[in-house]
Amino acid sequence: MNTLIQPDDTWLLWAFLAGWAAISIYLEQRYQWAAKISGAVIALLGALVLANLHIIPTEAPAYDAVWSYVVPLAIPLLLFQTNLRKIWVESERLLVLFLISSIGTVIGVYLSFIGLKNAVKSLDKIGAIMTGSYIGGGVNFAALSAKFEVPGELVSAAVVADNLMMALYFFVLMVIPAIGFFRNRFQTPYIDELEKRVGDNRETQAASYWKPKEISLKDIAASFGTAFVLVAISFKLADIFDELIPSGENASFVLNVSNGIFGDRYLMLTTITIIVVSVFSRFFERLNGTQEFGTFLIYLFFVVIGVPASIPELIKNAPLLLLFVFIIVLMNMIVTFGVGKLLKFDLEEMILASNANIGGPTTAAAMAIAKGWTRLIVPILLVGTLGYIIGNYIGSMMGYILGE
Repeated sequence: MNTLIQPDDTWLLWAFLAGWAAISIYLEQRYQWAAKISGAVIALLGALVLANLHIIPTEAPAYDAVWSYVVPLAIPLLLFQTNLRKIWVESERLLVLFLISSIGTVIGVYLSFIGLKNAVKSLDKIGAIMTGSYIGGGVNFAALSAKFEVPGELVSAAVVADNLMMALYFFVLMVIPAIGFFRNRFQTPYIDELEKRVGDNRETQAASYWKPKEISLKDIAASFGTAFVLVAISFKLADIFDELIPSGENASFVLNVSNGIFGDRYLMLTTITIIVVSVFSRFFERLNGTQEFGTFLIYLFFVVIGVPASIPELIKNAPLLLLFVFIIVLMNMIVTFGVGKLLKFDLEEMILASNANIGGPTTAAAMAIAKGWTRLIVPILLVGTLGYIIGNYIGSMMGYILGE
């Protein structure tokens, strides 16, 4: 089909990808209405509209480059601030609650898959993606989407349903502290501390979180140089293991699982990155800007996945997928608040742990900032980044389980 911008107009397409990603981030940080929608949805919708108006093509080498190069680079960049030892030492209490909340996500994915598997095609793959996303975040959504090769229209519908549900759930989490039912039944030490304070912060949560920071040329060089090296080594090793370890119908269960673990590029990348970050923690802790770099690359991914989306397909699939993610979020909330109550966690901790699962560490930290729970900002950010690590593993596991 003819479009205003042709598939081989590479510079024009990259200008759109990078430009619209930048605009989406600006709108999310500048306007409350955009923050409520989320920059990810704005990025996706812009591409969706232009593709359906035949202004940009639905397939192009520039889009393939995002999947092949941009997404893999984003993963290590977003993991550079993750230190397993530091997470345990500084955030032991929240870590336990976060892992409990992750169990709620897994239960929700399984139950919703059982109920809707006959209504939505490739739901096992969508289930794998949402498991990773609702334990980690956008980086896991991107990695697992690439791994399971989900059809573009389903990925786009899943993103719309995912972000709509996140927006609704975050609203619920924001108002929970003001509801008497929760205040009367849960410990609220951080809320009590701020009871008499009157906030007048007009910034969006995104703007509050993404404050300017000092970034040097050395930070940029070290961040991207290291990311490129890690991706190259990880992908090469995964390819070697994929060839060495037999898989398929004639291979044993153990060999198939081993091939799935060691021969998977994204799991290998996650594993090697975490090992390197843990061993050379002081080097990575001094790097500034890695979260910003990685997040911008993920926004390019959100623009690209909106391109092949067919509006009729979205109308057809998004409502069912919205029900799918609703069940997941509901189970996450029930498990988090139910077990949290039994183990005498604070209400603020439950809210942030559930937020970190469903939205990722940045949204959880942003909520802690917005609520004024300053002592919980760093712990939930550290714990939430653990989701980036385990999200790919648990998501892959669920993909194999649901696909059987």
